[in-house]
Order: sequence, then C-alpha cells, then structure tokens
Amino acid sequence: MKKHLLLLITLIFITACGVKQTRNMLTSGNYDEAIDNAVNNLRSNKDKKGNQDYVYLLEEAFFKAKERDLNSLNLLEQDKNPSNLEKIYNTYIQLDRRQEKIKPLLPLQLLKEGKNAKFSFDNYNKQIVESKNALSKYLYDNSKALLKSTNKMDIRKAYDDLEYLNQINPNYQNTLQLQEEALIKGRYYVTVALRNQTNMVIPVDLQNDLLDFNTLGMNDKWTIFHNTLQKQIKYDYQIVVNFKDINITPEQIKEKEFVKEKIIKDGVKDLLDKNGKPVKDSLGKVIKVDNLKTIVIRIREFNQFKASQITANVDYIDFKNKQLLQSFPLTSESVFKNDYATYKGDKRATEESYYSYFNRKLVPFPSNEQMIYNTGEDLKSKLKGILVKNKI
Repeated sequence: MKKHLLLLITLIFITACGVKQTRNMLTSGNYDEAIDNAVNNLRSNKDKKGNQDYVYLLEEAFFKAKERDLNSLNLLEQDKNPSNLEKIYNTYIQLDRRQEKIKPLLPLQLLKEGKNAKFSFDNYNKQIVESKNALSKYLYDNSKALLKSTNKMDIRKAYDDLEYLNQINPNYQNTLQLQEEALIKGRYYVTVALRNQTNMVIPVDLQNDLLDFNTLGMNDKWTIFHNTLQKQIKYDYQIVVNFKDINITPEQIKEKEFVKEKIIKDGVKDLLDKNGKPVKDSLGKVIKVDNLKTIVIRIREFNQFKASQITANVDYIDFKNKQLLQSFPLTSESVFKNDYATYKGDKRATEESYYSYFNRKLVPFPSNEQMIYNTGEDLKSKLKGILVKNKI
C-alpha cells in the first residue's frame, strides 16, 4: 500500500513539474516549445484527468503562436523586401507543421466545460507554394548575379543559396549546373612545390610522399592542392617547402666495459662448527645451510648512433604576383640507435631485463639517403599541422 502511495505521489509531482515547465515556456513567449511539451505529454493518454492542464496550455500556446506568426507575415509581406522571402516561406511552413503536430490528438476534451478544445486550422498550401516559388526565383536570380563576381566569398554564398534552393525546390531550372559552376569558381587552387637549397640529395620517394596531398587529406570542398601545374587551372596560391639545411651526424659506436657481481644460492651444505665438524640438531641429524657463492660477469656494451635533422620553411606565396605572404619553420629529426652487448662469465650476475642485449649484434648503419627518408612521416605530419593551422 505504501509503495502504491509513494508511486502516486511521485507521478503527481512529475506531472506538476511538467505543467509548470510548460506554463513557464508559454509565459516566456516560447510558444512552440510549450506546444511540443504539451503534445508529448498528451500522446500517452490525452483523456487522462491529470493531463487537463496540458490541454488548456496547448490551446493557448497554439492561439498565441499562430497570432504572432500571422502578424509577422503581415509586416514582412507589406515590406516587400525580397530578402524577407525566406522568412515568409519558413513561417508558412511553420504554421502548417504546427497544425499537423496537433491534428492526431484531436478531439481534446475540456472536461470541466464539457466541450472540446478549440483550434482554428487553416489551409496554407497555396501560400506555401507561392512563397516557395517567389523564394526560388529570388535565390536563382541572386545566385546568377553573384556568380559574375570576382570575389570568391560571393561565389560561395551563391553556392550555399543554390544548395538551399535545391533542397526546397529540387531540379529548379539549371540549379545543379550553376551549383557546379559556383563550386569550381569558389575554390582556392593551390600548387605545391619542393625546393632543395641544401647540398644533399633528397630521395625521390620522400619528395613524392611530401607532395602527395591525397595521403595528407588536405583537399576539401573549397581548397584543392596540386603538386603539378595543370594548364586549365587558374591558381590562387603556391606553397613551397624550401629545404634549407640537412645535417647528418657521423656514424658512432660507443663502447664501455663493466663488471657485476652477485651472491647466489648454489645448493646446500653442512653447517660446520669452528673446528670444522658438522653441527647436529637434537635428533642427531646434520644441520644443512644454504651454500652461497659469488658469481661474476664482465660485460662489454656497444651503442650505435646516427642522427639526421632537416630544417625547412613552408612559404605561402600569392601565385599571381609571386609575393611571399607568410613563412613557417619546419624541422624534423630521425635517430638510429642500436644497443647490444657481449659478456664473459655468469650472466646471472646481471638483471634479466638486460639479457636481450646479449641477443643483439652489430647492424649496418643506414645510409645518409635512408636517414633523410626516415624523417618522411614526421615531416608529413608537421607539414599537415602547418597547413591545417594556417588554412588558405
């Protein structure tokens, strides 16, 4: 019984909170939010006595929302400003959708009055079609005008308007063709080059990797990178990766020798007294103790080392007048290391973690060309970071 009472109190509390929230939306002028809240609560049981408040709130919110929209439409239509056409179209769509949201719930009873809640619905089909056609013509004509501009931002605005036009009125005249034209004209085309100002050879594979912008994933809707000039393209910018310096250290092998000792247990032995005789326990048995011994290992450790560093600048250049716009430093390193060791003695005298050194051996040093190539992934990552942070 107590559980049922507690559940009832909880439901009443939740309903009261929901009604209060909906009423606050209504008094704040958030009519459509209030409508959504009321509709969601009435869907489960519209005839429930505890949901009566939602019916009254829905009736009031719908009336006020409709009144506000119609007043707004009256003002917008009298203004006759073509920039208002989208607002006019969307307002008629909103009026229609609001009705369709409520219709499935009808009739909604007002139990105290013994009548149904009143909702004044209108047919907006004609207004929706007329406002859509007017908006479509405006977007189309305005986009065609913007496409004549030399400003890429204007052209991208035309692209967005044409995309919206195709959403509300698919295949309107030659919208798709104009949208493709806007996409091409609104893009920045960037040519990318690599210059070697060092006295060392940069591997061809590394050059190809750095200039492969497909793997860098830098191409997007409005920026296209090319590593080879294409005759039919009018380029806006050039990005040049200028290799300034390449430093490679000499091949180094460092050697050191050290000795380690360790006391270990090597079986057991008789415990002897000071006279050298075995010591026995109370039962006459000879007492055994750990036989400890010292083991020694002599280790020769070898450390192979070679490193390379590439220093470059990433230059942003205006393609038309060849003016340097910005320059960013780019540095990358590659390190080759190989550690191994030999030993004499008992290897148990050193840590087990060191055993792997004994399984290694001297390996050939990578060539200078390989060292330079090994910087490739790091170079690409840092180059991409510069391009992402400093978008065209």
